[in-house]
Amino acid sequence: MAKKQKEIKTNVMRILDKAHIPYESLTYECDEFIDGLHTAEITGAPVECTLKTLILVGKSGEHYVFVIPIAEELDLKKCAASVGEKSLSMLPPKNLLKVSGYVRGGCSPVGMKKLFTTKIEASAKDFPEVYISGGRVGSSIKLSPLALAELIGAEFTDLLAE
Repeated sequence: MAKKQKEIKTNVMRILDKAHIPYESLTYECDEFIDGLHTAEITGAPVECTLKTLILVGKSGEHYVFVIPIAEELDLKKCAASVGEKSLSMLPPKNLLKVSGYVRGGCSPVGMKKLFTTKIEASAKDFPEVYISGGRVGSSIKLSPLALAELIGAEFTDLLAE
């Protein structure tokens, strides 16, 4: 009889377990970064419910996290206004690991090195479940958007470009 392979827990999963937040883990084969649209296609997750995590830097030097649907784009003016900054710019990918603890394609709003001010696109709260990165390339997590926001202290805000 074959042994069942033990699931490899990511830091995101351990944090969700500790907080008693129900979730479903989805894994997929991937050796390198692929964009969120391809990830949703591979896992079968609905595109409109699959979220990407973006880190931006304000003029003040502070870092901010924005979580939006994978097929959408940020409105930088709305984002800046939501965190009280004059302007924001994307964190260069080379700084992602140092700032968040995650690599490109595996960046999750849960379990970053520091709890940054985080905003989630307002439309996400209308879905019963959303999909976020599981904290490494090849891992996604399905969970309640309300539980996600409460866990990371995020606010739902209109963030998208028209």
